[in-house]
Amino acid sequence: MSLPLLSVASEAFPLIKTGGLADVVGALPQALAEQGVAVRTLIPAYPAVLAEAARVGAAESPLTPGLEAQAGPGRLLAFTSHGRDFIALDLPQFFNREGAPYLTPEGRDWPDNPLRFAALSRAAAEIGLHGIEGWKPAVVHAHDWQAGLTPAYLHYAGQPRPGTVITIHNIAFAGKCALSLRERMHLPPEALLPEGVEFYGSLSLLKGGIAFADRVTTVSPTYAAEICTPEGGMGFDGILRARGAAVSGILNGIDTEAWDPRTDAALAAKFDPLNLIKRGANKAELQARFGLPRSPDTLVYGVVSRLSWQKGLDLLLQVLPELMASGAQLAVLGNGDRPLEDGFRAAMQAHPGQISCVIGYNEPLAHLVQAGVDALLVPSRFEPCGLTQLYALRYGAVPVVGRVGGLADTIIDANPMALAAGAATGLQFSPITAEGLAAALRRTAILYANRTAWKQMQVNGLATDVSWREPARHYAALYRSLAAA
Repeated sequence: MSLPLLSVASEAFPLIKTGGLADVVGALPQALAEQGVAVRTLIPAYPAVLAEAARVGAAESPLTPGLEAQAGPGRLLAFTSHGRDFIALDLPQFFNREGAPYLTPEGRDWPDNPLRFAALSRAAAEIGLHGIEGWKPAVVHAHDWQAGLTPAYLHYAGQPRPGTVITIHNIAFAGKCALSLRERMHLPPEALLPEGVEFYGSLSLLKGGIAFADRVTTVSPTYAAEICTPEGGMGFDGILRARGAAVSGILNGIDTEAWDPRTDAALAAKFDPLNLIKRGANKAELQARFGLPRSPDTLVYGVVSRLSWQKGLDLLLQVLPELMASGAQLAVLGNGDRPLEDGFRAAMQAHPGQISCVIGYNEPLAHLVQAGVDALLVPSRFEPCGLTQLYALRYGAVPVVGRVGGLADTIIDANPMALAAGAATGLQFSPITAEGLAAALRRTAILYANRTAWKQMQVNGLATDVSWREPARHYAALYRSLAAA
């Protein structure tokens, strides 16, 4: 018999996506089905989600009186789309808005985000306790701060409850708000004790999960260790160390059907490990799309990223003179912090023909970048797992990454021993500084000139299992242990 699981998140591909969280939440259920875990995913009913629910036809259920008292009139919509089972929380006053899921059309955080996602967590807890239309989960899996209060609501209910897991995708986002919102969130007074959701004078939605979930997971083993330190824990290190063996890391995978160079319609030429020569057509198309001179032998670096301090893109701006002096080209796709956007725009104007950037995000273009660049730069200062380097492995781009978090766990550095063994898949560098990145670029140029070693790294990357198969096995074992307990 399948184990019933409720997954709770603020976004899920292909219905709504702002980043890697959606990719994880969208892809994992299909891999878990092969492990005998039947997943239903609870997400907010944003306009795009409502449109899909209407298109495929959804079964409607009323809200419980407690949730309606907290969040106002609404309903639950159950439907199947793209082979995945969804439950949409339709609270028009919270989620039926123009703009991105978390941001106003002007690009600022919605001021009521804490209340919006507290309602999502409360809905998850109500489904966990009472079920929906005859279905009841054995385990509830909350993702990141937006679903962080789910384990807290289940704890404070004081009733028999399902097992609970929270996955921290990025501990830098704690979901902090004023303590005065406690009553509007329908949390009991004791929730504001230090052992509750209080966090340095604020209320933290993420702490609700860290404090009360049966198990706390992160998206890579190295990141699980990093967040238990003062340097990486963002203030949560103490409580995470106190949770002890309840904290662990399970590495992310990717959707290998959506990301498959043998079938990808976004590519100029499809390819596989036995036909790497066809990859050259994607490099030519990439150079054309970014306005770079067509040059098959020029080393082309790529970036597909949120432009932020965390991602280390300010370091890349600092080392551009050295990159330009080497004769390489750089194609950047992403958006984020305005100073970094302006920095890459200025660099493109100063170095036409060598640097080009597309500010924004375009999913098909992201696929072409992965298939066309020679090396993908991921100089992150911290990185819970990272998916872009996994896409790079899948598409024959050689990742150049900071030695942190999931980047350290997924890329085998091209050190002399790994090269001699024919095992290298990319380059790692540390410390995460401009000097460290510059040294990595010099190593990359040397390796690129050795076409035999470079091709071997590409082949190794293409042969790496970056699917959800193994992570799903670990998650399924975790769920079953909680259900049995």
